Amino acid sequence: MIKRLKTYSFTQEQLILLTSIWITLLYNSAMFAHIVKVYSFSGWNILYIISIAIIQTTITALFFTLLASKFTTKPLLIITLIISSFTAYFMNNYNVLIDENMIRNAIQTNIDESLDLFNIKLLAYFLILGLLPSYIIYKTPIRYRSLRVEIFDKVKKSIIFIVLTLVVVAMFGKFYSSFFREHKVLRFYSNPSFWIDSTRVYIGQNMEDKNRRVKSIGLDAKIEDNTTRKIVFMVVGEASRADHFSLNGYKRDTNPQLEKENVIDFSQMYSCGTSTAYSVPCMFSIYNRSDYSYQKAKWTENVLDVLKHTKRVAILWRDNNSDSKGVAVRVPYQNFKTSKNNTKCNGECRDIGMLEGLKKFIAKYPNKNILIVLHQMGNHGPEYYKRYTNSFEKFKPVCKSNQFEECTEQSIINAYDNALLYSDNFLAKTIDLAKSYKKSDTAVLYMSDHGESLGEHGIYLHGLPYFIAPEAQIHIGSFLWLNQGYKKIVNIDKLYKKRDKHLSQDYLFHTLLGLFDVKTKVYNPKLDILNGTKR
Repeated sequence: MIKRLKTYSFTQEQLILLTSIWITLLYNSAMFAHIVKVYSFSGWNILYIISIAIIQTTITALFFTLLASKFTTKPLLIITLIISSFTAYFMNNYNVLIDENMIRNAIQTNIDESLDLFNIKLLAYFLILGLLPSYIIYKTPIRYRSLRVEIFDKVKKSIIFIVLTLVVVAMFGKFYSSFFREHKVLRFYSNPSFWIDSTRVYIGQNMEDKNRRVKSIGLDAKIEDNTTRKIVFMVVGEASRADHFSLNGYKRDTNPQLEKENVIDFSQMYSCGTSTAYSVPCMFSIYNRSDYSYQKAKWTENVLDVLKHTKRVAILWRDNNSDSKGVAVRVPYQNFKTSKNNTKCNGECRDIGMLEGLKKFIAKYPNKNILIVLHQMGNHGPEYYKRYTNSFEKFKPVCKSNQFEECTEQSIINAYDNALLYSDNFLAKTIDLAKSYKKSDTAVLYMSDHGESLGEHGIYLHGLPYFIAPEAQIHIGSFLWLNQGYKKIVNIDKLYKKRDKHLSQDYLFHTLLGLFDVKTKVYNPKLDILNGTKR
């Protein structure tokens, strides 16, 4: 086939149109599958769906045509095919959408987490939908004409694609009026247009002004009359959904050790976003979810900075995930994804390793309060079975593949719940460490970054846009443990009354300030979980 193509040349427009048709038919099965769920493939709906395929093709062809030139056509088509092959895989197999937050999450993911997603099926998508057609395009001769003819043909073809799109929309006006108004999410599965637009948004969000400085907040922060040292362990969980916590009534005993610790679990805690890259900077920022943006958080100090401004809190961030997502750039940071720092690495670096050496750090600052942030690997998917040691494999059988179609839904859930069991052990050990400081007021605050889909409605993992995200991706596990010193300050009975109150990560900024009794204009008592409970 390739030898035949060598003997036959195409114009740019012909190659673009053929490639656009190829992409529409083979890379958009997720989009058409979702459309058919809404519009059954029968009667007039058949024509509607065919019209969508035509528009998908013309828009893709228009994009390529506008950017086509002697030097850009082949690279543009090849890059689009390769990226779209990966996009098709993740949309088809995990039902995820590639928006700007997912792109940010992918870029910030380390190599180990990326390898968790690799499998034979992903390789097949890359070879068949990415590499093979790219190679054919690379070997296909393009018949170029004079610059004048090329420009004229570019304009002519662009007009044809625009007119054809408008005509199709006009022919089925009532259908598209409903489609655009009521089923916006269906357009998010369009490949490659949605990921291309998301890339544009991502680049726009990351355009840096070299003269721009981070906005300082809480410079007036101070701690008054703090006679007893406070030591707070803030644990940032990973992909822990609230409805799989036995603390919240889950049928399985996933929190056996925490249930013995008299923790106050917040059963109605909700995340700011559905991905680590979005939620982690959001939860530590001064902005509520309603007015948060990645750019605003990036150029504004967070709660760690405010605590640092008091000059009475020593801060340490330890990370066994990808990184702090920009939160800990101005405070001491330690990477525990490496055996250089984490002594509990055997292929997988364990969260429990982050506890080693903390007593030495605390002893280094005898006259300061302490905040230690521990960012877990937790329940990072899709290979949940890697997140725990053999002794915690209580629920069986277990899915030991990142190709979920090879596993039963129950085996996926079993692996996920076993990972929660391991986190339960890690969190109990963290509480044990906090208990050892009997002369201090010690607390352990746990809050997951987001939840996780485990196959409900064919959806896996996380990262869907918030407005369509299922409850499983935004309803998160969270609790607070206080020692006897804090209980002299906080009325536990009043705090227990808040366990079923609707809360969110908007509360973290102000609750951390409240735990350290920080006085500052940026503190909002209404968003402090402890507000109204102090004696």
